[in-house]
Order: sequence, then structure tokens, then C-alpha cells
Amino acid sequence: MSSPDLTAVRRRAELTRAAVDTVDVLVVGGGITGTGTALDAASRGLSVLLIEAEDLAFGTSRFSSKLVHGGLRYLATGDIATAQESARERHLLMTAIAPHLIRPLPQLLPFSPAVSVRQRVAGAAGMVMGDLLRLQARTPGRILPGPRPASARTALALVPGLDAHRLRGGVITHDGQLADDARLVIAVARTAAALGASILTRVRALRLRADGADAQDVLTGERLTIRARSVINATGVWAGSLDDAITVRPSRGTHIVLDGADLGHPRAALTIPHVGSVSRYVFALPQPGGRVYVGLTDEDAPGDVPRVAQPTEPEIAFLLDSLNRVLQTPVHRGQVLGAFAGLRPLVDSGGGSTADVSRRHLVAASDDGFVSVLGGKLTTYRRMAEDAVDLAVRARGLTAPLSRTASLRLASFCRVDPAPPLAEGLTLTAADVTDAVRTQGAMTADDVLDRRTRVGLVPDERARLLPSVADLVARTLDELG
Repeated sequence: MSSPDLTAVRRRAELTRAAVDTVDVLVVGGGITGTGTALDAASRGLSVLLIEAEDLAFGTSRFSSKLVHGGLRYLATGDIATAQESARERHLLMTAIAPHLIRPLPQLLPFSPAVSVRQRVAGAAGMVMGDLLRLQARTPGRILPGPRPASARTALALVPGLDAHRLRGGVITHDGQLADDARLVIAVARTAAALGASILTRVRALRLRADGADAQDVLTGERLTIRARSVINATGVWAGSLDDAITVRPSRGTHIVLDGADLGHPRAALTIPHVGSVSRYVFALPQPGGRVYVGLTDEDAPGDVPRVAQPTEPEIAFLLDSLNRVLQTPVHRGQVLGAFAGLRPLVDSGGGSTADVSRRHLVAASDDGFVSVLGGKLTTYRRMAEDAVDLAVRARGLTAPLSRTASLRLASFCRVDPAPPLAEGLTLTAADVTDAVRTQGAMTADDVLDRRTRVGLVPDERARLLPSVADLVARTLDELG
């Protein structure tokens, strides 16, 4: 076993080797799908190189709802296969792969005047059906308790900000909540590195071939030719830029960030149906540290793919309007601490709204001989990776055993000793910053603020910490040499 630690020193050494070695599998893309693919291949004993043009978890993977969910929404739209796959993968994540990164989160559908009788019946029935998937996946009730009715008193105890007028209780179920989605990506990458995979950030793929890629070191501008026996394109919404045969239809999902006090410091997620819908919801999700994320939207995002997607004011207004339908005291635009948006890499299937496009993943061999994988959901990343490696092995005639990631536990993170925060009222410490550089591959203040921690989701807090974090990152990099 190698060290799981990702450092700038390790990057330089592995970049040198990448210019001369031939690896079994080259993975392009450092999100959850790419790192999952690198881990799957490395766990089979294959030599692996992953390249990422930016930082790990730079794209869609850091902008999710932070849920490991069992596919309840897919049941509502009739996509039973995707719902079953989600429930199975959630089971593996919560019992074997990453129980240290996921906790059960109660979710409350309130029976308030804003939720129609039809929506109450459909929501409760969907929760029961979702629990059948939990049972089918053999997830114990001690890990994910089943649905149960809640009195008005219980509903208010879980979400004190609810409007108590004519509240008729509700129904509670549970789903999995990640400590953080970007942290999951880092954990997968570190586990792959411990199995010998080379993880190179700031290396951009310029052109893919069946036997490798032309690439460029973003930091120096130096070009390099990478040789590989198989190549897997896992670049998400950017997949079409490397594979002309793929048409990606990006869908923007926006969240807003609130102070938990605005909802009375909730202990459960609020589940709020869209007006007139029994299959689409807005969620208010309590987070560690006292924040609440409210999301999410599903909007077509045509045109050139931006480096970082931006929320729109109409989306923010929609989320606030949806939330305020069930609250005692409305939350106003000025109370929004931050907002973030990610682009879902949906496979284009023609017309209709993006909300109707299937969330099943696509794994296909290109005319040029490499494999592309996209679509799917964060919860199902492991299965996507397995399918991608399976196809690459078959298509390129490699010899490798079957995937073993279903029982492979992800690397843990170092415990950082308690210390005074870098700024009053915040929790980030100097040790958090130095650990991000020494073990998690962070190379800039942006890496630390926006991906190793989530300080960057609140612009005012980010601005307060940026100078001290930038100084700490620079000093730590100098110490590492």
C-alpha cells in the first residue's frame, strides 16, 4: 500500500513519471466519477493515472445537495431501475464504503395548508415505497429508520420555524447525508492513491486517443504525451469537448445558503412539494455548523459550459417562495448568505424539460477507442465507475479481476486537534489549512476555502479568511519543498 496523502511533492514526482511510463488506465476528470473510476481500476491491480484540469471536485461534484439518497424521486417518475440502483448504492455507502462520512438525516413532509391532500397522500405513499427499496437493499432500520407519521408537536420540534397555523403534523422518513460532497471526492482520491494510483491535478487533457492523451501542465504550460493501454473520459459536463459523439445537456441545480436560526435551527430536512406537483420538491437541508441549504432547481443551461455555474435571481426567488409557503416567518432575499449552482451532466435525449431527462448513466466506447462515462448521480458513482472500467477492460483486452469496490472502505481523514479559529465566529483553524495542503492535495487558498472546506459558500466569510489562508498555504508549500 502507498501513502494516501496527496501533496505537491508527490504531484511533481508523478508528473515526471507520467511523461515516460505507460499505464493500464488513464482517467480524465477529477470529480466523483473520475476518482471513483481511478479507485475501481486501482483496486483491481491495474496501474492508473488520473488527470484533472483544475482541482479535485472542481465541477459538479461539490455543488450537490450533499445527500446519498435512495431514489425516491425516481419512483415518482416511474424510473424503478434507477431508484433500485440508488437504494443499493446508498446501502453500500452507508454500511461498508463510507459510514464515517454519512449520517442518517430525518426528512419531514409537513401537512400544512400549502401542501395539498393529493401531495400528502403521494408523498406518504412514496416514502413507504422508498422504504420497500431500503428493505430490498437490506439496509437495517438502525441505520435508516423507516417512515412514520408525526404529530404537529413533533413536526414543530424538528423544524421550529414551521407555520403552526392549521399544521396537521406530517410524515417523517430518513435518507443519507454526506458530511460534505467534496470531502467524499477527496476520500475516494486518497483511497485510490493508497492503492498506487497517480492523481494529478492541474493537468489538462487536450486530445484523447485509444492509447493515451495529449495533455498540458496548467502550472507551467509544458506539453506532455501520456501513454495508456486504455482511456476513460469522466469529465462530466465537459465530456463532449473530448468526445464528439456525445451530446451533453447541462441542467443547472441551484441552492441557497441560510443561517439555521432563520428556521429555528431545524433538526430535520424540510420536504416541500412544488406547487401542483407530486414528483418534484424543494428541500431545506440542515448542515453541520448551523447552516441550511435550500434547493434545488432544474433549469436548462444551454450554450458554452462555464468554468463555474452561477445561480440566477429567478432561481433564488423560486427557492425562497417555495420555502416561505410553509414557514411562520418568511425568509427574505437579504437573509441569503450565499448561493451555489452545479451543472448536471445529463445525456441529451431530445426535447422535454431537463427534469424529465433520465438520470441513468451512460458508458460507451467512442469511435476513437476510448471510453466515456457520464450522467448518473453522486449516489451511484461507484456503479458508474465499475461499468466504465469493465468496458475499458473488455474493449482494450486488458486482464483484470472483477470490481471489489462494493466492500472497499474509503480512507479516513486525519483528526485535527482543536485550536482557535482563524477568524472570530468561524470554525476554520490553521491546522485545517495545513492538513488540507499536507494530505488532501490543496495547492491554493481557493482549494482550501472552496473544496476542502465550504467557507467559500458564504462570500463574506470567504473574504475575511482569504488573506490568512493564502499565507498559510504558501508557507506550508514552502515547508514541503
